[in-house]
Amino acid sequence: MLAPKNILVPTDFSEYGDAAVDYAVQLAKQLDATVHLLHVVTFPVFGVPELGLAHANAVAQTALVDAQHALDGLANRLRDQVAVAPVRLEMGDAREIIDRVAAEVGADMIVMGTHGRRGFSRWFLGSIAESVVRTAPCPVLTVRQAA
Repeated sequence: MLAPKNILVPTDFSEYGDAAVDYAVQLAKQLDATVHLLHVVTFPVFGVPELGLAHANAVAQTALVDAQHALDGLANRLRDQVAVAPVRLEMGDAREIIDRVAAEVGADMIVMGTHGRRGFSRWFLGSIAESVVRTAPCPVLTVRQAA
């Protein structure tokens, strides 16, 4: 097995995502690998009809602008430590997009955070990390934020 040279790091900017970014950066430094940052903006399937389509579009646009700003800022902070590929901002189902982007960038590994939910909350909310582990085109390393 060859050491990974392209590491995809999906982040939601949470403490769990931050832990995964930190881990991926340390790993990339040791392996002389490139970090590919990805953020997926998801929207609920069911909107609030009283707010209307114009409001929904404004909310979506604001979310995309904010996410792009956060992703660019994160990449800029990391560039003095490690090689960072152009960032990716996508909209849709995170599970599907992470797999697709991993294939598109030729990721040798995905490093992502996990909330470590159990029981009802895991069943109700699902697990993006668990889904990606099952379907990704490459190995997946999940990082749980230390307590």
